Amino acid sequence: MSRRAYVVAAAALAASAVAVALRTREARSQHPPLGRLMEVDGVRLHYLEAGSGEPIVLLHGNGSLIQDFAASDLVRLLAQTHRVIVFDRPGYGYSDRPRGRSWSPAAQAELLAKAAARLGAERVHLLGHSWGTLVALEWALRRGDGVRSLTLASGYYFPTPRLDVVLASGPAVPLLGDLMRFTLTPLLARLAWPGLLRKLFGPAPTPKQFREVPRALVLAPLALRASAEESAAMIPAASALTERYRDLDGPVLIVTGDGDRIVDHRRQSRRLHDLLPQSRLLVLEGSGHMVHHLEPRRIAEAVLAQTRPASA
Repeated sequence: MSRRAYVVAAAALAASAVAVALRTREARSQHPPLGRLMEVDGVRLHYLEAGSGEPIVLLHGNGSLIQDFAASDLVRLLAQTHRVIVFDRPGYGYSDRPRGRSWSPAAQAELLAKAAARLGAERVHLLGHSWGTLVALEWALRRGDGVRSLTLASGYYFPTPRLDVVLASGPAVPLLGDLMRFTLTPLLARLAWPGLLRKLFGPAPTPKQFREVPRALVLAPLALRASAEESAAMIPAASALTERYRDLDGPVLIVTGDGDRIVDHRRQSRRLHDLLPQSRLLVLEGSGHMVHHLEPRRIAEAVLAQTRPASA
């Protein structure tokens, strides 16, 4: 490559970096924190609260944030009878993700359980979506007495070959990944956004309310690193959990869409249901991965049924 080509490439990367920085700053200006900020173990966490009563904690998936749940109507429905707490998991939205620490599902579960306890929610009903199910499972397994019921939606529970995981892990690579996520990766991700939504929501169309989810915050450099790290950790995390599922105690609700294009519901949700005799399985016909957007009322009703005493 000639010297001029190097100069042109460097200039293009610099221009991309400026564009990404401006877009991220604009997104933060247009979409300030929905809730409050707290610090736990040196990590700033953003959380949203609604309603009153027994607490239900919602944990979003990979590449997501609080607005994903807030826009879906699930928060409003649950908050009619319960106190709902939604966290931006570390690295997403307005929550930090310091380097040099483990951000495994277990580490996140410990941190978020401490945060919930700080808010006076020591015993909770727990709902995790997608990658958030791994955190929810670790929370329930490590702090079983503190989890009244567990809802797992669109989860990945058993290790399987996943080419998409390898491709999505690029921004986690030191140096080169850092360079890309501050320059080209957010721009390329914007171009791929429509196709990603079709995969996430298909076979159903993307609902209008998903427009409330700020794309620029989802594609911010820190969020891209968090997403890539979690993509790389997904298969090992599921593998580490596989032999521990039988240790789960208490009610478990497993929710899946039969049209999920991200995870195979038969090899994941149905298999987990077969493994857990105390579990209930809710299969939503015609729904894809984003079940909380596509069937929020049915999910809310199923979650609330979990919260009632067995004799009720």
